[in-house]
Amino acid sequence: METFVGNKHWFALYTKPRQEFKAEIQLRALELEVYLPTITRLKQWSDRKKKVTEPLISSYIFIYASEKERLLALEQDAVVRCVFDCGRPAKIPNDQMQNFIEFIKEEEDYFVVHGIIKGAKVLIKEGPFTGVTGVVVEEPDGKSLAVSIELLNRTVVARIHSSAIIEAVSQKQEVNDISN
Repeated sequence: METFVGNKHWFALYTKPRQEFKAEIQLRALELEVYLPTITRLKQWSDRKKKVTEPLISSYIFIYASEKERLLALEQDAVVRCVFDCGRPAKIPNDQMQNFIEFIKEEEDYFVVHGIIKGAKVLIKEGPFTGVTGVVVEEPDGKSLAVSIELLNRTVVARIHSSAIIEAVSQKQEVNDISN
């Protein structure tokens, strides 16, 4: 799963409030590889209901870019800054980003938790999220799967269907997966 083209890495960019879609348009115009996870929700106003597509993680957009492309992205009007870690542009691990992208492909009722949920890591073997590694969270109305982007301190959670087959992931399995 971990493939890097040249020296490209995943970066999280912080956008101006409510300008994630504008940032996506600006970055795509530069022919950058952009990922903006979205969700469609049914919103209700006093006079009507409407399906609205909105960013899953507000004020963030992701790019897979070289350092030169990252700097070019920062020049765009809708982009405020790149997320930094220890004084350097933070590179999101490729396997974490790929896992996140796979997780969001399903049409589920997602919600974002601020912070990392601690618990047992699992690999979904069969069912709606097959191949996704995450953390199982016990809730009053059933189990949920949480996939985190640790750098942003954000976790996306979705309900696990009772038909899903899950397998615990051990530390040893993770090391073997990385070495392959």
